[in-house]
Amino acid sequence: MILYPLIELLDGRCVSLFRGRTNEPHIWHVDPVEKAKSFAKSGAEWLQITDFDAMSGDERNADLIREIIRTVGIPVQLGGGFRSLQRIAEWIDHGVGRVVVGTLALHQPEIVKEAAKLFPDQVVLAVDVFEGLVVSDAWQHKSAFTPSALLKAFDDDPFAAIIVTDIDADIGDAEDSIALVTQLASEAKPLVIARGLSRTLDDLSRLKYVPFVSGALVGRALFDGSIVLEDALDLVKPESERRAQFIHDDL
Repeated sequence: MILYPLIELLDGRCVSLFRGRTNEPHIWHVDPVEKAKSFAKSGAEWLQITDFDAMSGDERNADLIREIIRTVGIPVQLGGGFRSLQRIAEWIDHGVGRVVVGTLALHQPEIVKEAAKLFPDQVVLAVDVFEGLVVSDAWQHKSAFTPSALLKAFDDDPFAAIIVTDIDADIGDAEDSIALVTQLASEAKPLVIARGLSRTLDDLSRLKYVPFVSGALVGRALFDGSIVLEDALDLVKPESERRAQFIHDDL
């Protein structure tokens, strides 16, 4: 399983939001570029950046994100504000490894289908779920789609992955969220990345054994110290690799 450290940007700062509320950010007083480099230095294979300003059409973080892409040394998966094929193409030209689309898939699915064909393995579908339905526009609007129906609508499109976020996980039973991710991972053709279910190493331990889940996004827990990245990366290694490392350390 691949661990994706998550940096969420608002007005050039690293933040964590409760249920997408940009008016109540928890601000982390760290430099985003240096934080990204520290994740790479710790051994992360990928980095995810979510640009909350871009969701409203504000490109104030663009230079900062380009600097991270240039200097971090690992591929970057970027989400936030992708509302056109042109913007998807522009960021891929800027060197981003993958773009994440969610709202666009609900409002203009034909653009997402075209993007997936033009940039195979570089487009990720975000499925954000609240009370059993997919939500859009930074979690502000509930659609008529169930997550299963949305997956079926894109069944033949070559996505790199699908990110599943259960927004109810903030307040609900973790077992229900695990059940949702398990169900959708069994239905999706691309492998699934789970978001919002990794607050502790114990959470990651459980998620690791959910069939067809290929990765986990971890944000707040890495900033508040609930999870140490090096420990988490060691935990999600394949068992054979961990055993080999253990034997090597004993020699």
